[in-house]
Amino acid sequence: MLKTGIYVDAENIKMSGGYGMRYDVLVDLANSGQSIMLRANCYLAEDRERTRTDPEHRQKVYSYHDILRQCGFKLIKKYVRRYTDEDGNVTTKANADMDLAIDALLQARNLDRVVLLTGDGDFIRLVIALQNMGCRVEVIGFHNVSHELRETADAYLSGFLIPGLLPITGNGYQGDEQWQRGTVVNFNPDRGFGFFRYYTMTAHGIEADSVFFHLSKSTLDNDHYFQDSFRIFEFRIVENPANDNRPEAWDIRLIRES
Repeated sequence: MLKTGIYVDAENIKMSGGYGMRYDVLVDLANSGQSIMLRANCYLAEDRERTRTDPEHRQKVYSYHDILRQCGFKLIKKYVRRYTDEDGNVTTKANADMDLAIDALLQARNLDRVVLLTGDGDFIRLVIALQNMGCRVEVIGFHNVSHELRETADAYLSGFLIPGLLPITGNGYQGDEQWQRGTVVNFNPDRGFGFFRYYTMTAHGIEADSVFFHLSKSTLDNDHYFQDSFRIFEFRIVENPANDNRPEAWDIRLIRES
């Protein structure tokens, strides 16, 4: 069994499109296949001044923290500090990058696999150091992920593509299991059709699957969106009665470039 550690740069994830991420899905991911979760650390900021003076905010923050603990995560808090310059401008700072890096390096001695959730390129040296210790390092991010960080990791996967990690919401289809997110793996612009790759969660881990699509089922008015593999789409998988009930992607829309 691969002993796995999860390290979440929560502030970076929250600010980069991962707000509302399901931490229980991360635990399922770490405990799937030939892997078992040994460590799960979440590094986040807390504004002690606000939690002390704003009861509604305090209740919301601490309830969120309780959910993370129930999922099996240890919380490492960095408290917000405020600095006032000579012109009276106030800036805030709460960076837990150093805490995450030190913990990961110390704990990696007992790990085979590290799953790092961040898009911050400042962690490139950490990834290399963990690899030199013999750990496989996988990075999960959402928007604005450092290109060099993706290339340095042993594997990178957009958090949008992990089933259930960031639930699909809006337009009346929250929680609809027929909806998926995927990327284009093959597209014929002359004939206007292609295939999406999407992922499902199984007892063996994340497994890839594919589904046919045609531009007539897209909300987009230009086929150039489908000619790159880095764009992420949402779509509904249906059995088309006009095509022997074969599964197809319908109601295709673009999230944004990954």
